[in-house]
Amino acid sequence: QVQLVESGGGLVQAGGSLRISCVASGGTFSRYSVGWFRQAPGKEREFVTAISWRGGSTYYADSVKDRFTISRDNAKNTVYLQMNSLKPEDTAVYYCAARLGVARRTATYEYDYWGQGTQVTVSS
Repeated sequence: QVQLVESGGGLVQAGGSLRISCVASGGTFSRYSVGWFRQAPGKEREFVTAISWRGGSTYYADSVKDRFTISRDNAKNTVYLQMNSLKPEDTAVYYCAARLGVARRTATYEYDYWGQGTQVTVSS
């Protein structure tokens, strides 16, 4: 059983940057691929990015490509999401999720473990 805890969310102006983190416990974190999803009010949870268990492969939604960067430090059981050039439409609760197996998965049902989320608000 893996527990995930996100942190680092907050309020930032459009064009600014923010880094959020996801810390895992309770399992062999290095075996898991990790994804970030987000959910805006009134919308479905959507895929943002994912990283393979070693960090060698990353995948991004078109909406965040070239602005967001996912990375991981398995020694710290932590995955990071660096968000640059933020836009008001990036405002959402951001969730990290973990799964065994390949990272190239974008559907919520394909992930086994979820964090509680961290709020990111981008003001215009």
